[in-house]
Amino acid sequence: MFKIIGAIAALGLAAAAGYYVSNHYELPSGSQAQSAQSEPVDVPWVAAAPGRVEPKGGEVEIGTAIIGRVAEVFVAVNDEVEKDQLLIKLDDAEARARLAAAETQADVREKARNDQQLNADRKEVRDAEDEVYRAERAVTGARIELDYALNGKRDGSVNDQTLDNARRRLKEAEDRLQRGRVRVAQAQADSKLPAPSQAEAAVSEARAQVAIAEALLDKTRIRAPQAGRVLQLSAQSGEMVAPTPGVPLIVIGDMSVLQTKVEVDEADVSKIKVGQLAYVKSVSYPGQEFEGKVVELAPALSSPDIKQRGARRPTDVEVLDVTVEFNGPVPLLPGMRVDAFFRQK
Repeated sequence: MFKIIGAIAALGLAAAAGYYVSNHYELPSGSQAQSAQSEPVDVPWVAAAPGRVEPKGGEVEIGTAIIGRVAEVFVAVNDEVEKDQLLIKLDDAEARARLAAAETQADVREKARNDQQLNADRKEVRDAEDEVYRAERAVTGARIELDYALNGKRDGSVNDQTLDNARRRLKEAEDRLQRGRVRVAQAQADSKLPAPSQAEAAVSEARAQVAIAEALLDKTRIRAPQAGRVLQLSAQSGEMVAPTPGVPLIVIGDMSVLQTKVEVDEADVSKIKVGQLAYVKSVSYPGQEFEGKVVELAPALSSPDIKQRGARRPTDVEVLDVTVEFNGPVPLLPGMRVDAFFRQK
């Protein structure tokens, strides 16, 4: 009895699969008649799967790490942005006040330390730590300078020379900081180094408060993690924002090359290779095929993101994420659902 039921179920699944392919993936003319005569069908593809168009490298969703009020938005939709460019600035009055107070306290404690009789064996460590502290201040100032230089270049108020100088100063400050940290590590490596005095410990504590205040100030600046184009923008000056997973303030993407993230059924994984030719079809452009090739395969299977509405069923299969990069410009837009067809090798 169970064997009969299983056979009927298998036939039903096979019929359903044939219906899906014939209705969703266009076969060559005459293929249905050939199938009826049990003759082989000359299909130009070995596997087909649904996909979604996205910028090269995918869309980058950018949010805020803190609750705050948007003080200024420096970009608009369709703007091209550079890596590390300032996109949004939150109200930073409190953060700047905290940083100024922390820096003042650190300077006071450093002066008090220097007025005391200090252990000569720790001089190299003190000098290295002082250099790191000053380099950190230089990096903060140079980064803020570059923020405004990048946005000034966009609106025409800053020329290329000024922007290059700002980039150079930030790079020099970062290099100086890196050298200082190496020097501190080398100085502290001496196993016979005496413990810091109370005055030295007070300076370290005050500088730690400066670092905390500086980190808070930096969180009021939302920068571009990569170059690209602003695809979506939901932030407006004056509104309150908060860290909300899945609800970004800005979405950017590299639109120089579009790609399709395709979800290949587990049964077809062995048919897909990097470098394999493929083409994409969209209901928005009937009768057109957009050529591309496979540039990346995910290292593991995962649950599908592109699926019909409704709860996931236990019988749903896992899929392999495959990236197909278009050969040239295409009229497709990020977010469009498409069907990808992988050609025979």
